[in-house]
Amino acid sequence: MAVAAKILRSELDQKAWDAVCDVPDPEVPVLTIEDLGVLRDVHVRADGSVEVTITPTYTGCPAMSMFAFDIEAALLSAGFERVDVKTVLTPAWTTDWLTEKAREKLRVYGIAPPNGKASRRALFGEEQVRCPKCNSANTSRISEFGSTACKALYRCNDCSEPFDYFKCI
Repeated sequence: MAVAAKILRSELDQKAWDAVCDVPDPEVPVLTIEDLGVLRDVHVRADGSVEVTITPTYTGCPAMSMFAFDIEAALLSAGFERVDVKTVLTPAWTTDWLTEKAREKLRVYGIAPPNGKASRRALFGEEQVRCPKCNSANTSRISEFGSTACKALYRCNDCSEPFDYFKCI
């Protein structure tokens, strides 16, 4: 009996996960919360309510309230009646949590994905960033701050196109 209950619960957890994993990032709509690694856990409690755990890309990220709203809407649409979205700050989010699929989606969308691992990031100096349009490594940073706090603004010296770089954090 306990094994059957555990299997059922696991299926409910998966149904809930499937309902929320494709919630888009409002700042970069080609990415989902699963792609970003923002979606940390989804659990259906014994009382049928769903607890979703998310981690912001940085403290104060304005997208978090939209994530919570969209997560709740997705779960209600999937037939779940009670939803609790919990934000956790530890461990802190890192670009290491981006999936390979997310990195490719960023590149295709025109945003250079983060280089390497956050743990190996140099504190000073420019990173070598490839242009997402022409793949040239001949780029230069225009500003440490781009369209959002997690991006920097670069320009390709070969094709002359400006582009965002998703910073390695």
